[in-house]
Amino acid sequence: MTEQEIARINELARKSKTEEGLTADEKIEQSVLRRKYIDSVVGNLRGNLDNTKIQRPDGTITPLKKEDK
Repeated sequence: MTEQEIARINELARKSKTEEGLTADEKIEQSVLRRKYIDSVVGNLRGNLDNTKIQRPDGTITPLKKEDK
């Protein structure tokens, strides 16, 4: 996610709050950019969790595992 894309998300959010509102194309663009932003945040969080380890009281270190649903 680039700084320009984040700036565009903010620009569209400000414009949507005005009387003018967003055009149909801008609404689609906003939706695509928001999804890309959310995917980026989730990916970063997943990467952090994948590299997280737990140290047990006995001193052993174990990585976090994905929980089966």
